Amino acid sequence: DTVVHAAALKQVPAAEYNPMEFINTNVLGAENLLQACLDTNVRQVVALSTDKAAAPINLYGATKLCSDKLFIAANNIKGERNLSFSVVRYGNVMGSRGSVIPFFLEKMKTGVLPITDPSMTRFNISLSEGVEMVMWALENALGSEVLVPKIPSYRITDVAEAIGPSCEKQIIGVRPGEKIHEEMI
Repeated sequence: DTVVHAAALKQVPAAEYNPMEFINTNVLGAENLLQACLDTNVRQVVALSTDKAAAPINLYGATKLCSDKLFIAANNIKGERNLSFSVVRYGNVMGSRGSVIPFFLEKMKTGVLPITDPSMTRFNISLSEGVEMVMWALENALGSEVLVPKIPSYRITDVAEAIGPSCEKQIIGVRPGEKIHEEMI
């Protein structure tokens, strides 16, 4: 009855290095999933997106924007069926695999925390808040929406200071395809 689409390749530098894998998974994989939903008795689909899909400058963000567009456009081809497609877009899930917090906790042991850019900011959401947002979408979405929560952002230097106040903060530069400030809409 219900599909929550959360599968994606998500690492910005890896997408810049190997774009076809990201296109195959994030765009063509999303298309395969929505086609399967159209071909069966699914009634509701909520796809998870990312802040990187808003005004993307990197391939990861571009593939997620394409995925978002596919899910929203699927509402135009569903016919008379009782089926809706919506998208939930939020920022970095705090403490998730690949996020900065576990990375800094590991690097703290070395006494040096690498900082890409001292002015860098990121949107932040807890795992429970992300799940709550998806559950809200399942209850309230009508179809064709890109739902965006109002969530806080943080400076990367504030996170580094909170995790390793006595660590050296070493500026290493922005990684390929990385923004200084993300956007949500």
